[in-house]
Amino acid sequence: MVEWWSSLSVMMKVLWAITLSVSLIFIIQSILTFIGADSGGGDFDLDTDVDVSGADGDGSTGMGLLTFRNLVNFLLGFGWSAILLRESIQSTTVLMVVSILIGVALVFLVMLLFKWLSGMQQAGNINVFRASAGCEGKVYLAIPASRSGSGKVQITINNSVREYEAVTDGEALPTGASIRVVEALSAETLLVEPLETLIV
Repeated sequence: MVEWWSSLSVMMKVLWAITLSVSLIFIIQSILTFIGADSGGGDFDLDTDVDVSGADGDGSTGMGLLTFRNLVNFLLGFGWSAILLRESIQSTTVLMVVSILIGVALVFLVMLLFKWLSGMQQAGNINVFRASAGCEGKVYLAIPASRSGSGKVQITINNSVREYEAVTDGEALPTGASIRVVEALSAETLLVEPLETLIV
């Protein structure tokens, strides 16, 4: 192992270090997702979520692009591609370009997968108009103030964690903020308020 590591170039050492690190983080994230822990304290998403305007007709796709999860997915695709294709592609420039494209493709594939899974969850038998009111949860993607845009929240309904679009009447709510559902505005969108303001 020591001899193998010593025989690597500086670039390959960096690639291996990054790839193994993000692979470990990806495994931890996956475990937290499956046990439901990442809806609370296991949520590592950065408060730098951005929306791509115009995709849903309301100025928001509802899919955060600049999140820690997507960074991990990009580095995972980029790192493993660069390592596995190193022997096949001799040009470092071409290798980097191909690896970057694969990393970006992986990010969008995972985003589409999560969007599809979210749609599957919301298409269940739960009547969101009756079941969501009063439910508590966390902000997943930052929510702009005064209904000027939408974000995303994860709430627990009938012991099941579900993700919805959300707006608020008050100040902006950052990622990770605790919230309570005021009412369901539609089958996909909730009106929420910060939980802290409800504590007397």
